[in-house]
Amino acid sequence: MTHKIIRRVHPALRDDIGDLITQRPVPGPHLDQVDPFLFLNHHGPQVYPPHNRGLPFGPHPHRGFETVTFILDGLLAHRDSAGHESVIGPGGVQWMTAGRGIVHAEVSPRDFMERGGPLEILQLWVNLPPALKMTAPRYIGLQRDEIPVVDRGDGVRVHVVSGTYGGVTGPIASLTDVSLCTVEMKAGARLHVDGLLDRNVFLYVVRGVIQGVPETVSAMHLAEFDAEGDELDILADHDSVLLLGHAFPIGEPVVAHGPFVMNTRAEIQQAIIDYQAGRFGTPI
Repeated sequence: MTHKIIRRVHPALRDDIGDLITQRPVPGPHLDQVDPFLFLNHHGPQVYPPHNRGLPFGPHPHRGFETVTFILDGLLAHRDSAGHESVIGPGGVQWMTAGRGIVHAEVSPRDFMERGGPLEILQLWVNLPPALKMTAPRYIGLQRDEIPVVDRGDGVRVHVVSGTYGGVTGPIASLTDVSLCTVEMKAGARLHVDGLLDRNVFLYVVRGVIQGVPETVSAMHLAEFDAEGDELDILADHDSVLLLGHAFPIGEPVVAHGPFVMNTRAEIQQAIIDYQAGRFGTPI
Protein backbone atom coordinates (compact mmCIF):
# COMPACT_ATOMS: atom_id res chain seq x y z
CA MET A 1 0.00 0.00 0.00
CA THR A 2 1.37 3.41 -0.98
CA HIS A 3 0.01 6.86 -0.28
CA LYS A 4 -1.24 9.34 -2.81
CA ILE A 5 1.24 12.23 -2.63
CA ILE A 6 0.16 15.85 -3.03
CA ARG A 7 2.02 17.36 -5.98
CA ARG A 8 0.69 20.88 -5.71
CA VAL A 9 -2.01 22.91 -3.95
CA HIS A 10 -4.14 25.22 -6.10
CA PRO A 11 -6.11 28.18 -4.70
CA ALA A 12 -9.65 28.89 -5.85
CA LEU A 13 -9.52 32.18 -7.74
CA ARG A 14 -12.25 34.79 -7.35
CA ASP A 15 -14.48 35.18 -10.42
CA ASP A 16 -17.84 36.58 -9.33
CA ILE A 17 -20.88 36.21 -11.56
CA GLY A 18 -22.88 39.39 -11.02
CA ASP A 19 -23.63 39.54 -7.29
CA LEU A 20 -22.95 35.81 -6.88
CA ILE A 21 -19.63 35.28 -5.06
CA THR A 22 -17.70 32.66 -7.04
CA GLN A 23 -14.34 30.97 -6.50
CA ARG A 24 -12.85 28.51 -9.02
CA PRO A 25 -9.88 26.19 -8.31
CA VAL A 26 -10.01 24.35 -11.63
CA PRO A 27 -9.36 25.11 -14.39
CA GLY A 28 -6.68 27.47 -13.19
CA PRO A 29 -3.30 28.91 -14.20
CA HIS A 30 -1.42 25.71 -13.37
CA LEU A 31 -4.12 23.03 -13.69
CA ASP A 32 -6.39 22.38 -16.67
CA GLN A 33 -8.28 19.43 -15.21
CA VAL A 34 -8.08 16.44 -12.87
CA ASP A 35 -9.16 13.95 -15.51
CA PRO A 36 -12.14 13.29 -15.65
CA PHE A 37 -12.99 16.23 -13.32
CA LEU A 38 -13.04 19.33 -15.51
CA PHE A 39 -14.32 22.32 -13.59
CA LEU A 40 -15.45 23.42 -10.13
CA ASN A 41 -17.31 26.57 -9.18
CA HIS A 42 -17.69 27.37 -5.48
CA HIS A 43 -20.58 29.83 -5.13
CA GLY A 44 -20.83 31.67 -1.81
CA PRO A 45 -21.03 31.39 1.08
CA GLN A 46 -23.14 34.52 1.21
CA VAL A 47 -26.49 35.76 2.45
CA TYR A 48 -29.00 37.11 -0.06
CA PRO A 49 -31.23 39.96 1.13
CA PRO A 50 -35.01 39.89 0.77
CA HIS A 51 -36.34 40.76 -2.69
CA ASN A 52 -33.19 39.54 -4.47
CA ARG A 53 -32.81 38.45 -8.09
CA GLY A 54 -31.62 34.97 -7.15
CA LEU A 55 -29.19 32.82 -9.09
CA PRO A 56 -28.32 33.99 -12.63
CA PHE A 57 -28.30 30.61 -14.39
CA GLY A 58 -31.29 30.83 -16.72
CA PRO A 59 -31.81 28.38 -19.60
CA HIS A 60 -28.52 27.32 -21.21
CA PRO A 61 -27.33 24.22 -23.11
CA HIS A 62 -24.79 21.48 -22.37
CA ARG A 63 -23.40 18.52 -24.30
CA GLY A 64 -20.73 15.88 -23.67
CA PHE A 65 -20.33 15.80 -19.87
CA GLU A 66 -22.13 15.72 -16.50
CA THR A 67 -22.83 18.40 -13.92
CA VAL A 68 -22.93 17.47 -10.23
CA THR A 69 -24.23 20.22 -7.96
CA PHE A 70 -23.89 20.12 -4.17
CA ILE A 71 -26.27 22.45 -2.33
CA LEU A 72 -24.43 23.12 0.92
CA ASP A 73 -26.88 25.84 1.94
CA GLY A 74 -29.91 27.51 0.41
CA LEU A 75 -32.28 26.28 -2.27
CA LEU A 76 -31.77 25.43 -5.95
CA ALA A 77 -34.56 24.99 -8.50
CA HIS A 78 -33.83 22.86 -11.58
CA ARG A 79 -35.80 22.61 -14.83
CA ASP A 80 -34.63 21.08 -18.10
CA SER A 81 -35.62 20.29 -21.67
CA ALA A 82 -35.97 16.57 -20.90
CA GLY A 83 -38.89 17.32 -18.58
CA HIS A 84 -37.17 17.14 -15.18
CA GLU A 85 -38.02 19.65 -12.47
CA SER A 86 -37.16 19.85 -8.78
CA VAL A 87 -36.23 22.11 -5.86
CA ILE A 88 -33.33 20.78 -3.78
CA GLY A 89 -32.51 22.07 -0.30
CA PRO A 90 -29.44 22.17 1.95
CA GLY A 91 -27.38 18.99 1.90
CA GLY A 92 -28.92 17.80 -1.36
CA VAL A 93 -27.33 16.99 -4.71
CA GLN A 94 -28.32 17.35 -8.36
CA TRP A 95 -26.60 15.03 -10.89
CA MET A 96 -27.33 15.81 -14.53
CA THR A 97 -25.95 13.90 -17.50
CA ALA A 98 -26.04 16.28 -20.45
CA GLY A 99 -24.99 13.57 -22.90
CA ARG A 100 -26.11 14.33 -26.44
CA GLY A 101 -27.68 17.61 -25.39
CA ILE A 102 -29.90 19.25 -22.82
CA VAL A 103 -31.03 22.77 -21.91
CA HIS A 104 -31.45 23.48 -18.21
CA ALA A 105 -32.00 26.33 -15.80
CA GLU A 106 -30.62 26.50 -12.26
CA VAL A 107 -32.35 29.34 -10.47
CA SER A 108 -33.61 30.34 -7.05
CA PRO A 109 -37.19 29.46 -6.08
CA ARG A 110 -39.57 32.37 -5.78
CA ASP A 111 -39.79 32.19 -1.99
CA PHE A 112 -35.98 32.42 -1.72
CA MET A 113 -35.99 35.53 -3.90
CA GLU A 114 -38.72 37.07 -1.77
CA ARG A 115 -37.30 36.20 1.66
CA GLY A 116 -33.56 35.90 0.99
CA GLY A 117 -31.25 33.68 3.02
CA PRO A 118 -27.89 31.92 3.05
CA LEU A 119 -26.51 30.27 -0.08
CA GLU A 120 -23.49 28.05 -0.77
CA ILE A 121 -23.24 25.74 -3.79
CA LEU A 122 -20.53 23.65 -5.42
CA GLN A 123 -20.88 22.73 -9.09
CA LEU A 124 -18.53 20.12 -10.52
CA TRP A 125 -18.24 19.18 -14.20
CA VAL A 126 -17.35 15.54 -14.89
CA ASN A 127 -16.21 14.53 -18.36
CA LEU A 128 -17.69 11.64 -20.36
CA PRO A 129 -15.59 9.33 -22.56
CA PRO A 130 -16.09 9.45 -26.34
CA ALA A 131 -18.42 6.42 -26.31
CA LEU A 132 -20.81 8.21 -23.91
CA LYS A 133 -20.66 11.78 -25.22
CA MET A 134 -23.96 11.27 -27.05
CA THR A 135 -25.73 9.20 -24.40
CA ALA A 136 -29.31 10.03 -23.46
CA PRO A 137 -29.66 12.91 -20.99
CA ARG A 138 -30.70 12.10 -17.43
CA TYR A 139 -31.26 13.94 -14.16
CA ILE A 140 -31.33 12.81 -10.53
CA GLY A 141 -32.17 15.19 -7.68
CA LEU A 142 -31.61 14.04 -4.10
CA GLN A 143 -32.50 15.73 -0.83
CA ARG A 144 -30.19 15.45 2.19
CA ASP A 145 -32.11 12.54 3.75
CA GLU A 146 -31.82 10.51 0.53
CA ILE A 147 -28.01 10.48 0.72
CA PRO A 148 -26.57 7.82 3.06
CA VAL A 149 -24.09 8.89 5.74
CA VAL A 150 -21.22 6.82 7.10
CA ASP A 151 -20.74 8.09 10.65
CA ARG A 152 -17.77 6.31 12.19
CA GLY A 153 -18.24 7.95 15.58
CA ASP A 154 -14.70 9.36 15.56
CA GLY A 155 -15.38 12.79 14.11
CA VAL A 156 -15.75 11.75 10.45
CA ARG A 157 -19.06 11.78 8.57
CA VAL A 158 -19.03 10.76 4.89
CA HIS A 159 -22.09 11.58 2.74
CA VAL A 160 -21.87 8.98 -0.04
CA VAL A 161 -23.36 10.25 -3.30
CA SER A 162 -21.85 7.73 -5.74
CA GLY A 163 -19.45 4.83 -5.39
CA THR A 164 -18.87 3.01 -2.10
CA TYR A 165 -17.30 4.02 1.20
CA GLY A 166 -17.26 1.99 4.42
CA GLY A 167 -19.48 -0.66 2.87
CA VAL A 168 -22.15 1.91 1.95
CA THR A 169 -23.01 2.53 -1.71
CA GLY A 170 -24.30 5.90 -2.86
CA PRO A 171 -27.73 6.22 -4.51
CA ILE A 172 -26.39 7.44 -7.86
CA ALA A 173 -24.91 4.84 -10.20
CA SER A 174 -22.26 6.71 -12.18
CA LEU A 175 -21.97 5.81 -15.86
CA THR A 176 -18.18 5.88 -15.53
CA ASP A 177 -17.55 4.55 -12.01
CA VAL A 178 -17.04 8.01 -10.51
CA SER A 179 -17.08 8.10 -6.70
CA LEU A 180 -18.20 11.36 -5.09
CA CYS A 181 -18.91 12.34 -1.51
CA THR A 182 -18.82 15.24 0.90
CA VAL A 183 -16.94 14.76 4.15
CA GLU A 184 -17.31 16.47 7.52
CA MET A 185 -14.31 16.15 9.85
CA LYS A 186 -13.86 17.34 13.42
CA ALA A 187 -10.47 18.75 14.40
CA GLY A 188 -8.07 15.89 15.03
CA ALA A 189 -10.09 13.33 13.04
CA ARG A 190 -8.48 11.12 10.40
CA LEU A 191 -9.88 9.89 7.08
CA HIS A 192 -8.53 6.87 5.20
CA VAL A 193 -9.57 5.92 1.66
CA ASP A 194 -8.18 2.93 -0.20
CA GLY A 195 -8.84 1.25 -3.54
CA LEU A 196 -7.37 4.19 -5.46
CA LEU A 197 -4.92 2.35 -7.72
CA ASP A 198 -4.82 4.00 -11.16
CA ARG A 199 -7.58 6.43 -10.11
CA ASN A 200 -7.30 10.21 -10.00
CA VAL A 201 -8.32 11.89 -6.73
CA PHE A 202 -10.26 15.16 -6.60
CA LEU A 203 -9.98 16.81 -3.18
CA TYR A 204 -11.25 20.34 -2.51
CA VAL A 205 -11.35 21.87 0.95
CA VAL A 206 -14.56 23.84 1.38
CA ARG A 207 -13.89 24.84 4.99
CA GLY A 208 -11.16 24.16 7.50
CA VAL A 209 -7.56 22.94 7.17
CA ILE A 210 -6.31 19.41 6.53
CA GLN A 211 -2.96 17.66 6.44
CA GLY A 212 -2.29 15.41 3.48
CA VAL A 213 0.98 13.76 2.41
CA PRO A 214 3.06 15.89 2.64
CA GLU A 215 1.19 19.20 2.23
CA THR A 216 -1.31 21.26 4.23
CA VAL A 217 -4.47 22.20 2.34
CA SER A 218 -6.62 25.06 3.61
CA ALA A 219 -10.11 26.26 2.79
CA MET A 220 -10.86 27.06 -0.84
CA HIS A 221 -7.83 25.13 -2.12
CA LEU A 222 -7.63 22.03 -4.31
CA ALA A 223 -5.02 19.31 -3.81
CA GLU A 224 -3.42 17.89 -6.96
CA PHE A 225 -2.02 14.39 -6.43
CA ASP A 226 0.63 12.32 -8.18
CA ALA A 227 -0.80 9.46 -10.23
CA GLU A 228 0.93 6.77 -8.17
CA GLY A 229 -0.41 5.37 -4.92
CA ASP A 230 -3.50 3.45 -3.90
CA GLU A 231 -4.58 5.01 -0.59
CA LEU A 232 -5.28 8.43 0.86
CA ASP A 233 -4.81 9.57 4.45
CA ILE A 234 -6.02 12.93 5.74
CA LEU A 235 -5.82 14.58 9.17
CA ALA A 236 -8.08 17.53 10.01
CA ASP A 237 -6.24 20.37 11.76
CA HIS A 238 -9.56 22.20 12.25
CA ASP A 239 -13.21 21.33 11.77
CA SER A 240 -13.36 20.82 8.01
CA VAL A 241 -15.71 20.14 5.09
CA LEU A 242 -14.35 18.45 1.96
CA LEU A 243 -15.52 17.57 -1.52
CA LEU A 244 -13.86 14.25 -2.35
CA GLY A 245 -14.00 12.25 -5.56
CA HIS A 246 -12.01 9.68 -7.45
CA ALA A 247 -12.27 8.07 -10.88
CA PHE A 248 -10.29 6.41 -13.64
CA PRO A 249 -8.88 9.03 -16.05
CA ILE A 250 -10.34 9.06 -19.54
CA GLY A 251 -7.11 10.05 -21.26
CA GLU A 252 -8.74 11.53 -24.37
CA PRO A 253 -8.45 15.03 -25.92
CA VAL A 254 -10.68 17.65 -24.33
CA VAL A 255 -12.06 20.41 -26.55
CA ALA A 256 -14.29 22.78 -24.58
CA HIS A 257 -16.26 25.69 -25.90
CA GLY A 258 -18.51 27.41 -23.37
CA PRO A 259 -21.17 24.88 -22.31
CA PHE A 260 -19.98 22.07 -24.61
CA VAL A 261 -17.16 19.58 -23.91
CA MET A 262 -16.23 17.26 -26.77
CA ASN A 263 -13.11 15.64 -28.26
CA THR A 264 -12.72 17.61 -31.52
CA ARG A 265 -13.43 21.06 -32.93
CA ALA A 266 -15.76 19.49 -35.47
CA GLU A 267 -17.85 18.00 -32.64
CA ILE A 268 -18.06 21.41 -30.98
CA GLN A 269 -19.26 22.97 -34.22
CA GLN A 270 -21.87 20.24 -34.58
CA ALA A 271 -23.06 20.85 -31.01
CA ILE A 272 -23.59 24.53 -31.82
CA ILE A 273 -25.48 23.65 -35.00
CA ASP A 274 -27.67 21.11 -33.19
CA TYR A 275 -28.48 23.53 -30.38
CA GLN A 276 -29.36 26.34 -32.77
CA ALA A 277 -31.56 23.90 -34.70
CA GLY A 278 -33.54 23.07 -31.56
CA ARG A 279 -32.30 19.48 -31.20
CA PHE A 280 -31.66 19.67 -27.45
CA GLY A 281 -35.20 18.83 -26.37
CA THR A 282 -38.34 20.79 -25.52
CA PRO A 283 -37.72 24.52 -25.00
CA ILE A 284 -37.96 25.70 -21.39
